[in-house]
Amino acid sequence: MTSSAPPPDPDRPPAAPPGAGPRLPAGERAELDALRHRVSALEGAGPAGAARRHWARSTGSVLLILLASLLALLSVVAVWADSIVRDTDRYVATVGPLARDPAVQKAVTDRVTEVVLDQIDVEKLVKDLERAASEKGAPTGAAKLLGGLTGPITSGLKSLVGDTVERVVASKAFDTVWVDANRRAHAALDKALTGESGGAVSVENGRVAIDVAPLVKEVKDRLVAAGLQPAALIPAVHTDFVVFASKDIARVRTYLRVLEIVGGWLPVVAVLIAALGVYLAVNRRRALIGAAVGVFLAMVVLGVALTVLRAIYLDRLPMGASQAAAAAVFDALVRFLRAGVRAVGALALVTATGAFLAGPSPVAVRVRTACGRGIGAVRDVAVSAGLPLGAVGRFVHRFKRWIGAAILLIAAVVLFTWSYPTTAVVVWTVVIVLAAFAVREFLDTGPPGPAPPAIPPA
Repeated sequence: MTSSAPPPDPDRPPAAPPGAGPRLPAGERAELDALRHRVSALEGAGPAGAARRHWARSTGSVLLILLASLLALLSVVAVWADSIVRDTDRYVATVGPLARDPAVQKAVTDRVTEVVLDQIDVEKLVKDLERAASEKGAPTGAAKLLGGLTGPITSGLKSLVGDTVERVVASKAFDTVWVDANRRAHAALDKALTGESGGAVSVENGRVAIDVAPLVKEVKDRLVAAGLQPAALIPAVHTDFVVFASKDIARVRTYLRVLEIVGGWLPVVAVLIAALGVYLAVNRRRALIGAAVGVFLAMVVLGVALTVLRAIYLDRLPMGASQAAAAAVFDALVRFLRAGVRAVGALALVTATGAFLAGPSPVAVRVRTACGRGIGAVRDVAVSAGLPLGAVGRFVHRFKRWIGAAILLIAAVVLFTWSYPTTAVVVWTVVIVLAAFAVREFLDTGPPGPAPPAIPPA
């Protein structure tokens, strides 16, 4: 017995093929087709598009990190230049130790001795002695003999003046005069860096010089007290001691002026650009390591540049200048710059090491595991001895990441707001941060364990 299918209904829409789903209105069907087309296009270009996006992000991150490294180098120089110009105590702390430097003391002694001897007329002094001897009734031969003692008297006078100047320069009075003169001179340092002469500091013919007239007056008073009356006739002499001399002083002055102007903002800009470079990277931990290494290499370049500039500066000194004194002055002026280079380099190394130890490498995992086991063993001993860590341990475990972020944020704020951080400041900050992380690990007792099973009633 066979059955025949019923005739099709002309009012019913044709049936959809198997697996096609329900029929949709024409508008919805067009939107669905367009969506399927876009998904197919994205799926077809998926790997290539992702590769292009990753390449663009990586390239941008590398460029930003390189720019941040260069700005870090300029930031250290800018902060140093700004401190030399605007911070009087910093400037005095920079040049103050020069008063005890033997090379500087010798250079000052030679300069002051030359000035004092230029103000004493030895020939007139000998003629006065000869005339006085004649007036006292001395034999004519004796008077003429005094006239031939110009050379020995000059030598003896030079020895007397030199010894007196050495005693003045070696005394504590010279320290006071030197520091006070440089403190007063700091008010005119901005004029010196902008090329305006005048005041206690002057820039002329490629030289930065300090007036040491108070030393001449002190030597004059001591010579008069020692019985050399002609020294009383020495007038108030204003003479300069050259602190820095170079043919390129005008160009250096311009660069320092620019760095002094941007010194307060350049470090902030460098940090923001480095942070943007790390954020843009595909692998941010590796980008952080790269940024830290880039800053460290920039500090190495700056340290080498300072050594090269020192050699160039000493090689281009004017004729007659003291090499030893010039080297001592250069080293004093860049002493805090070198300290800043070492501090920033140490901070960069610490940052790179921390980012590496936070990664998935076997060495980092072993280090973290060893530290965690050691701190955990100490915690177990303390808990077994009766130390209660219940609520505190659970709180620390719950907010462990936030506590770690707060520790790092506080350390960053301390270092960034410190006036002039040194290597010692960086090292002690790292030690305190490690101690804080150890305390956090010690207080972390882990998630609460399962509740003990209830004892059924008897």
